[in-house]
Amino acid sequence: MAHRLTLFLASTFAAWGQTAADRAIVYLNAEVPRWNRENGCYSCHNNGDAARALFATGHADPGTLRWLASSGLWDTNRGNAAVSDKRLARLSFSVALAAALEHRLIQNPAPLLEAARLLVKDQDKDGSWTLDPGDEAGSPVTYGAPLATHLARRVLAQAGAGFAEPARRAEAWLAALKPRTNLDHAVRVLEGGPAETLTARQNSDGGWGAFPGSPSEVFDTAVVLIALRNKAKAPEERGRRWLEQSQLPSGGWPGTTRPAGGASYAQHVSTTGWALLALVETRK
Repeated sequence: MAHRLTLFLASTFAAWGQTAADRAIVYLNAEVPRWNRENGCYSCHNNGDAARALFATGHADPGTLRWLASSGLWDTNRGNAAVSDKRLARLSFSVALAAALEHRLIQNPAPLLEAARLLVKDQDKDGSWTLDPGDEAGSPVTYGAPLATHLARRVLAQAGAGFAEPARRAEAWLAALKPRTNLDHAVRVLEGGPAETLTARQNSDGGWGAFPGSPSEVFDTAVVLIALRNKAKAPEERGRRWLEQSQLPSGGWPGTTRPAGGASYAQHVSTTGWALLALVETRK
């Protein structure tokens, strides 16, 4: 019923001339709380990536905010033990919690300190965070080590001076990164590097794929746009148009999968969160 209502609202808003971001907000505002209501647990993708995008628009589900402020419960998140990834949950929930604090949707900073302590336990000896060693290209479900490490470093920096050493080790790992994928180059730009390589790799349709010449994907395009914001006007505008034209009638986006063309609700919701975040952060 809730899903049908979401589709109806999305189509109605489209008829009213609402933007792609408006339609995505309607869609995710229904999907984020629905997962817990129907499954009795919280999802890394609904309550991490998707919730973080909603926070950037000023929208927040109260249940999600309570969950994010209760990091001591994250490891007991119900789910299939064969597929549950507690390292991913700790990272994605920490990033969402940091965003909730940044946007003043949560006032008490104490939960972020506890989340940062959990996050540090998952740092690899070389200073990185690797959620899936086989995910070299990076994907919405496990990010890839460069993006995961960048996100974790930002959380530690926000948590304060008590986490300076693990943040320094993450920064050193990122500084030594030899980029191969477009996602790698986006992380380098997010870390203060030059943007020229990324702009040169833009596809003729306006999007970016995992590698130079790869077909454009929503996740890669979204992360690149976030990296390029305020750095390359023409590529940014073309990339925004490609994202807007790729949106589904529901208000979501096709999930980026590795290999491309797969089907996964988790990747769909996470991809949608990244796409909305990119549209919001590059909005004029």
